[in-house]
This record gives sequence, structure tokens and C-alpha cells, in this order.
Amino acid sequence: MNYCELKKCDIANGEGVRTVLFVSGCTNHCEECFQPQTWDFGYGQPFTREVEDEIIASCKPYFINGLTLLGGEPFEPKNQPALVSFLRRFREECPDKTVWCFTGFTLDEELWREGSYPRCEHTDEMLSLIDVLVDGRYVKALKDISLRFRGSSNQRIIDMKATLEKKEIVLWDK
Repeated sequence: MNYCELKKCDIANGEGVRTVLFVSGCTNHCEECFQPQTWDFGYGQPFTREVEDEIIASCKPYFINGLTLLGGEPFEPKNQPALVSFLRRFREECPDKTVWCFTGFTLDEELWREGSYPRCEHTDEMLSLIDVLVDGRYVKALKDISLRFRGSSNQRIIDMKATLEKKEIVLWDK
């Protein structure tokens, strides 16, 4: 897996102060995507153990709330194996931090549905390692700059722990 950018002390991509990992590779190709260069799976740099170490170190200070994954597309099947492995490690080394993930795929129609793209053997575990999932493709016609953490009104902010417990979508309400 490649990544295109790592932002530390970000306040725009999830609750509180966060470290943000922008992964490379996306097949959604949303109209007016704010990072179309990330569509290319080869864009950026390799996601190495050293990059993992840097991310974990950046999340250790008390004032950092956690990690955010976006892209590109974290749930592309090519990205899921590396991210699941890293998220397992992150959870062990930063148990008090939250994980947010932005995806253009929808939880109920794509990530949970058997046989659909991008669902693969890593998807369920990856979902279990995420606290908040912002799902849905950016839709230019539904653009709303007043929305918190979203670009268009079709996108949802999902509390993944409550959702997995209840086995139905529970929206994040903070």
C-alpha cells in the first residue's frame, strides 16, 4: 500500500486533534474529489513500518484524540490488508485513542453486503477496529458546507462500536 500524505495535529478530519493518514488508491472517482491524485494506487510513498512508528509516536501525546484514515480510499481491497495489520498494532499501542475512517463506500450497501465490492476477507475486522465511520460518496449536487465532517448531505457519521453491537446503523451524535 502507498500513502500520499500524513498530517499531524489536524482538526478538520474527526473530533479533536488527530493524526491523519491519506492512503493512495480509489476506484470511486467522485466528481470534484478534493484529492484526485490519490486515485492512483502507486501515488505517494510506500506505507512502511517506519511510517507506522511515526504515526503511533504522533498519537501518543495526551492532547491527540486519535487517528483518522482517508484517501484515496481506505476500504479498497488492495489497502485493507495493510490497514488491518496497522490498526491492530495501533489499538495495542494507543488503546485510549479513537480511530475515524472516511470512505466513499456505504456500510450497509457495500461494506456489509456479501459479494459486493469492496468487501473482502479483511473488511469485518477493519470495521471492528474503527470507532467512527463517515460513509458515502461525495455527491456534488448534495454539497453542504454547513455539515460537520462531511461534504455532502448523503454522507453519514456512524458510531461503529454501537452499530456492531446492535447490528444496525447507529449514527454518531456528538
